Amino acid sequence: MAVEEIGRLRTIAIVGQGGTGKTQLCDAMLFTAGATTRLGRPDDGSAATDFEPEEINHHISINAAFHHFNWKKTEVIFADTPGYSAFLPETITTLRAVDSVVMLVSPGADTKVESEKIWAAAEELKLPHIAFVSRLDRERTSFDSAMKDLEKILGAHPVALTIPIGEELNFKGVIDVLAMKALTYSDASGKAKEEELSGDLKAQAEAARSAVFEAVAETDDALLEKYLEAGTLEEAEVRSALHAAVLAGKITPVFCGSGAKNVGVGPLLDAIMTMLPAPNERPPVECQNPTTGEAQNRPADPAAPLSALVFKTVIDPFAGKLSIFRVISGRAQSDATVYNSSRESKERFGQLLRLEGKKQSPIASAIAGEIVAVAKLKDTTTGDTLCDEKAPVLVMPPLTRPTGVISFAVRPKSKNDEEKSSAALQKLLEEDLALEMHRDPQTHDIILSGTGQMHIELTVEKLRRKFNVDVELQAPKVPYKETIKGRAESQGKYKRQSGGRGQYGDCWLKIEPNPRGKGFEFVDQIVGGVIPRNFIPSVEKGVRNTLPEGFLAGYPMVDVKVTVFDGSYHDVDSSDMAFQIAASMGFKAALEKAKPIILEPIVAVEVACPDECMGDVIGDLNSRRGKVLGMDSKGHGQVIKAQVPMSEVLKYAPDLRSITSGRGSFEQHFSHYEEAPAPVAEKIIKETHAAREAAGAKAHAHA
Repeated sequence: MAVEEIGRLRTIAIVGQGGTGKTQLCDAMLFTAGATTRLGRPDDGSAATDFEPEEINHHISINAAFHHFNWKKTEVIFADTPGYSAFLPETITTLRAVDSVVMLVSPGADTKVESEKIWAAAEELKLPHIAFVSRLDRERTSFDSAMKDLEKILGAHPVALTIPIGEELNFKGVIDVLAMKALTYSDASGKAKEEELSGDLKAQAEAARSAVFEAVAETDDALLEKYLEAGTLEEAEVRSALHAAVLAGKITPVFCGSGAKNVGVGPLLDAIMTMLPAPNERPPVECQNPTTGEAQNRPADPAAPLSALVFKTVIDPFAGKLSIFRVISGRAQSDATVYNSSRESKERFGQLLRLEGKKQSPIASAIAGEIVAVAKLKDTTTGDTLCDEKAPVLVMPPLTRPTGVISFAVRPKSKNDEEKSSAALQKLLEEDLALEMHRDPQTHDIILSGTGQMHIELTVEKLRRKFNVDVELQAPKVPYKETIKGRAESQGKYKRQSGGRGQYGDCWLKIEPNPRGKGFEFVDQIVGGVIPRNFIPSVEKGVRNTLPEGFLAGYPMVDVKVTVFDGSYHDVDSSDMAFQIAASMGFKAALEKAKPIILEPIVAVEVACPDECMGDVIGDLNSRRGKVLGMDSKGHGQVIKAQVPMSEVLKYAPDLRSITSGRGSFEQHFSHYEEAPAPVAEKIIKETHAAREAAGAKAHAHA
């Protein structure tokens, strides 16, 4: 049903590292709330929010999926998000569309870097959060370990609102700390038997209750004074203060249970309803006027003009394109005309759709805070703002594509695949912001970049399933870059006369390094009109067009500041193209004198291994030119943190399995770029030139 009162709406994301049971918990929430008639399970492919064949086959969430349920007259729209590193960009983008998060925490003392990154992203967006410790019915799990990880690793202020009854295989229920009741479960219906507390359970509950009261009192001066005087607080004022403290980010209420056995889910649903914010309790969304750039923040008010952010696109080869958006303000209507302020074009809505896993149901309208979809918009893509044409805004900041950290050459298997592959990949790029694609000008290969090998391999599976295109992946290409260490000046002069009007462009360029990560910067210091104003953009364009070609090995040139400070022109023969060519010539000539270097990508690696393998793992990392930054004891093993050149860990997984007899695991994410050592740079340049010569010879042979 459509939400008619914004105060009865909650829009949340279920987040956490891979393997914490997010999808199973989502099924338990849907089943407990009566939105589904049976408890789905990811392991047998019946989960409501893992429905893509690749997700079912690999037993992991790859895409953010959306569903909704009604709990005690509160409508909850939720996103089930991926937790593995290769798919975190999808999760981070989804956080832009929700008002709060439920963070799943591993009870196995193995909180990973993915949890830290998700938590940091939620903190940056100032999203209120509660936590849920799931899978407590499994062996080697500990609620206390999860609480410690929340505090020490994530920096949260955790306060337990439910605590477990029993451990591991004997886990059978939870204690509601505020109500001082035991909730036990005899089956997976989600219905609890409520019992009075006694003995050890009562003592545990009283200790936990005191901790809640103390934590809540510390968030409010008036409550603290009352608590110090009376030694206790009223349950109603504690619940009200918890809501305020969660909104302010001062406290993280923690709940526990098991999604698979549907234990402890009811108290979590109550907390979502009472502790997490409605859309109108969140700060206004930062927007700007698309014409003037003036700030125009939009509150989540259904009566305000419409504004909406398209944060996800799904391409179906049969049904077409589905645009998924969050209504920021106002009300979206089916069969309405809206304005795409990002593209400066009008779009016609067909039927608005409520997302229910792999299904959708039609709705007439959606108010601020809701996540809905619409099919077959002609111009709209991910990141665009849809709004009322009479009150146009752009939602800020814009969505950005993550930088690809691993690349493969994609080779179509047949002529038919070759004809279809580029268009099919382009559609997948529209779906997945973490994918990048370009064609190598030397080899003419399609280069596909992504967040990890699994990301690229699953993209290939999707390409085959959705578009019937078969491709094979060649050896991954490390995304090296080039830059300079020195300063240089050079002239670029292009002069051609071949009868009739000639070509003339002349410019002097100064180049110098920019700080790492600042990118390209162009400065105009022309005075006295030695180069006419209308040709200055041509000089910049000529340099920009040369950056992707690099200098040493054909890798993109980055972090360079270029200043044009002198030149000359011809009244008749000077042209846009002549100055572009002159600038390119001058830039290349200056690069040769400015100490060009190769930059190699460095990845941050966390390797988990048994104690007895630690020495071998560290020795292997050192042999890969890695820098070991530190070690932490976790559970029955060690976690080694290191930074390693990406080129050295492209095939690390099988090597680690061999070293640790299959007991080691690792996670990696892009960290930064560093100058490649001279021997490594020489090898890269030599191999690149050899590959280009071979490709050229092959092309010549086919000609």
